[in-house]
Amino acid sequence: MVLSCVNNPCEKPAMALGKIDLDKPLWDLSTFLGRWRHFAWVTDFRTCVVSEQQFINAKQLCEQYRVGREPPGTTREQIVYAKKLYESAFHPDTGELQNVFGRMSFQVPGGMAITGAMLQFYRTTTAVVFWQWVNQSFNALVNYTNRNANSPVSTSQLGTAYVSATVAAMLTAIGCKTFWQNRANPLMARYVPFAAVAAANCANIPLMRQNEIINGIDVSDENGNRLTKSKIAAVKGISQVTLSRIVMCAPGMLILPPIMQKLETYAWMQRIKPLHGPMQIMMVGCFLTFMVPTACALFPQNCAIAVSTLKRWEPENYEELRKNCEDGTLPAVLYFNKGL
Repeated sequence: MVLSCVNNPCEKPAMALGKIDLDKPLWDLSTFLGRWRHFAWVTDFRTCVVSEQQFINAKQLCEQYRVGREPPGTTREQIVYAKKLYESAFHPDTGELQNVFGRMSFQVPGGMAITGAMLQFYRTTTAVVFWQWVNQSFNALVNYTNRNANSPVSTSQLGTAYVSATVAAMLTAIGCKTFWQNRANPLMARYVPFAAVAAANCANIPLMRQNEIINGIDVSDENGNRLTKSKIAAVKGISQVTLSRIVMCAPGMLILPPIMQKLETYAWMQRIKPLHGPMQIMMVGCFLTFMVPTACALFPQNCAIAVSTLKRWEPENYEELRKNCEDGTLPAVLYFNKGL
């Protein structure tokens, strides 16, 4: 099977000088550094406090700029900022304004609060269950908000995904807590939240996007023309997103436990126990500020699948591709949005 992650040609950076191409990124997304800079820019948590009207105005300015009708005196910096607001808050498939709590730009404030709480309140089963439920509720919202909107999900499927992920997280958390309680170093108990989060992500994301796996996702040529569907592309995209989400939370949830374990042995830390939670939340925030763009940049946003793969493993979709290529010339690769 031949799968690749080469970027769509439309992912090449916009012109450095002259008119900005709003449909192209400002950085070269064929490199990890270019993707990191792009996602650090578009997931900037400061955009979470921007008013809804400002986002609407930004979208309107982008639309005006595309047809050369922007207000007189509009600067390049204003266009770039409008592009930033648009890409950080509007869904790339539907163009709809996303719920602020489900945007990737909310991953730092939302993730730091919930992850910090999970790391702090891990000693009792009740606390573990409660914070895993809160975390999976947040994850379900993020996954739904950043879904591939070309593959709609029914209410029952959403409910199944949410319940399954929550149950997976709780069972993993309780199971690990019970197993490690009397068999391992007390430090291991601090890793229960990470084990639960990893297990839940492996259930939540595929179930939330199950329609893509069942029916396939749209794949297009280099010009964005939709030519057919592919289930293999869906599996690849979902797998990459799942791994990215685990990587996103891993440093904070793996490095902080031994740090806190050591700090709590000092007398001065014992005198400020009420501040342990806020301290962990702030430290998780520092990790996430770096890890959110890092995780998003691990794989190209627009991945590619070889047409030869469709021919071998998805003959029915390959036949649809042939019918849609009226001139008989088939592209070597097709592109798809993996989602976030």
